[in-house]
Amino acid sequence: MLLSIEYLISPILRYTPARDGRSQLNEPRRYGVLLPHFGAHASRENLVNGARRIEAYGFDSVWVRDHLVFQPHGFEGTDPTHLEPFVVLAAIAAATDRLILGTGSLIPYRHPIHTANVIASLDRIAGPGRLLMGWGLGSFQHEFDAVGLGAADRKVLLKEQLAVIRELWTGEPVDHQGTYYTFAGVDVHPEPVAHVPIWYCGASPAAVRRAVEYCDGWIPGRMPLRDYRLRIERMGSLAKKAGRAMPGAGTIPFVVPARTTEEALRHIDVKAMAVEANRRYELPASGSFDTADDLDGALIYGTPEQIVAGVRRCQEAGATHFVFDLRLRFAEFEEMVALVGEEVLPELRRGDPAA
Repeated sequence: MLLSIEYLISPILRYTPARDGRSQLNEPRRYGVLLPHFGAHASRENLVNGARRIEAYGFDSVWVRDHLVFQPHGFEGTDPTHLEPFVVLAAIAAATDRLILGTGSLIPYRHPIHTANVIASLDRIAGPGRLLMGWGLGSFQHEFDAVGLGAADRKVLLKEQLAVIRELWTGEPVDHQGTYYTFAGVDVHPEPVAHVPIWYCGASPAAVRRAVEYCDGWIPGRMPLRDYRLRIERMGSLAKKAGRAMPGAGTIPFVVPARTTEEALRHIDVKAMAVEANRRYELPASGSFDTADDLDGALIYGTPEQIVAGVRRCQEAGATHFVFDLRLRFAEFEEMVALVGEEVLPELRRGDPAA
């Protein structure tokens, strides 16, 4: 599934994506679930036992978010609880056997030497091939202010961090002199047992450019389908121009399953979500995002049949790794996992092309 890397002599990023011409869009379809490790429903039952149930239903992955000083969005409640993502993933790694452990997304406020060691350690605990590390620039200035990085150019910061991490994962002593980090003769162990793929998380046109430039894939959250299609087209064009394989592509929309459409809509603050969409994305022909259907791709809701159809629309747009973000129904997390696992996932598997 994942692209290979070569560690080359380069002062910027010792990484060159695969150039074998394969398109990630031809890879098997995978399905994941965002874990409730934040907010009022962040509990051991929902996380550890929930992950076991997710694995038993046959999902491919579980995912976590990343915050240091968590301030919830208006549509996800007011509880500021946020369990540290690597702690959560280590617990899940020990409690499950095969689930891919994904981050969507890590924020670059950690020191890269520490991050390199944490991820390699998690790789050893989980077993090879189980990590998929997504990174993004972060949305909240206050988190960077809190750790003394408030003046940093995050675009430069993230690229340098990933360069350092990849160099340290070779297991060889590393000398580095960059914009934000300078050190000499540092080697970190353990090294990852297998290649740890790095995906870029972000919704902007620049996000897919960065995915092509120095990542293995791209996975945004809650992006309307029209914008998603445009980003996929741009990523394909950039990859072709760069002479590399198409990076992997995923998506993490809000998913609100229910027995009826009306029941699903009762769990959605369409107005708050529309405000965010009107700020972040190109406006639809009507002039603004106003209804739940306007948000298609960012939001999928309704009966199991409607959820299946919504997932298929995302896949037709180019997503091969679909993550169910059930946060709008985290209060019924076990029930929602069962509904998707028993009535949505089997239908998706039946219709998927053979691996």
